[in-house]
Amino acid sequence: MANAFVHIELNTTDPGKAKTFYGKLFDWQLTDMPMGDMTYTVIKVGEGTGGGIMQHPMPGQPSIWIPYVEVANLKAQTDKARSLGGTIIKEMVEVKDMGTFSIVLDPTGAAVGLWEVKKA
Repeated sequence: MANAFVHIELNTTDPGKAKTFYGKLFDWQLTDMPMGDMTYTVIKVGEGTGGGIMQHPMPGQPSIWIPYVEVANLKAQTDKARSLGGTIIKEMVEVKDMGTFSIVLDPTGAAVGLWEVKKA
C-alpha cells in the first residue's frame, strides 16, 4: 500500500506515567534510548507498526498521539500539505541515521507526521 503508517508516537506531559500505564495495559516491549538531553522510549509490538514515547517538545500543550506516514519525497509532500490548507508545525527535522520528518496539522486540526527514510 502506498503511504503506509510506519510509526506512532506519543508526545506526553509525563513519560513515566505513560510508560507505566501502557506497559501494564498492553504487551509492549518498552526500551529507553538516551538521545542527548532527552530519553526516547521505543515501543516494540511484535508484528505491526511500533512507535515511541517522549516528553512533549512543546511545553503547555496536551499529550497527543501522532501517526507517521511514509513518503518518498518529504519536501514535496510537506509543500503539498501546505498547499492543501495544512499547517506545518515541525518542518524537515532530521533524525540522525534514520530519516527526516515533518508534522502537519490538517485543516481540521488533526496532527499527522510525514516520514522519509534516509537514503543510503
